[in-house]
Amino acid sequence: MGSKYTKRYTTEFKRDAVALVDSTGRTVTEVARELGVSPESLRGWYKQVKVDRGEGRPGELTSGEREELKRLRKQNAEQARTIEVLRKAAVFFAKESDR
Repeated sequence: MGSKYTKRYTTEFKRDAVALVDSTGRTVTEVARELGVSPESLRGWYKQVKVDRGEGRPGELTSGEREELKRLRKQNAEQARTIEVLRKAAVFFAKESDR
């Protein structure tokens, strides 16, 4: 999940930082330096905003799609654990009934 030193920025801050790049014509690096964020972070936010606007490359996920994928992966893992518990229970009860 990132180091303990990773700073968390609000959605509004990220949106405003991207808007600064768009509205001023300055580079991502210049705006990042001015705001005290890493250019890599601002570049990532900028790219994600473009994807969310439908301006990304084919196959790139929007923020909504990323959230849905995360939710579905979590749900899938929970279901896999449930199936494993049920499988073990079935094996246990099959052995019990053979006695």
